Amino acid sequence: VIDYAHTPDALENVLKTLKDISRDAELVCLFGCGGDRDRTKRPEMAQIAQKYADRIIVTSDNSRTERTEDIMDEICNGLSFEGKAKTIRIPDRKEAIRAAIIFSKPGATILLAGKGHENYQIIGNIKHHFDEKEIVKEILEKC
Repeated sequence: VIDYAHTPDALENVLKTLKDISRDAELVCLFGCGGDRDRTKRPEMAQIAQKYADRIIVTSDNSRTERTEDIMDEICNGLSFEGKAKTIRIPDRKEAIRAAIIFSKPGATILLAGKGHENYQIIGNIKHHFDEKEIVKEILEKC
């Protein structure tokens, strides 16, 4: 599932819905937070992800002028010990998507949150082409 959920409310809504639909299937949540944006939502997003997801992959999402690692640190500060135990950090979003697909259990529901309709990644001041639908298709064709 590719969704634009990039706020705490949106992430909670989509995760709650997917948890209900998925029932006993593994629920994997891949997300990051935008750089040069509201930093207070970063740990809150992590708390929401750990509440609903069985596994969490923290990654990049339009880091802009901030370091991806710093953003990921702030996200992970919101995780409890149990939350950290089910979380991996992969700064490269394409590699994070690949890991989510390859290492998930058969029948898992994978949420790629934050990009949705966006077909770019902003790193520094440069907008790079980045289309999650294309990336997922490419990875699945190689599996």
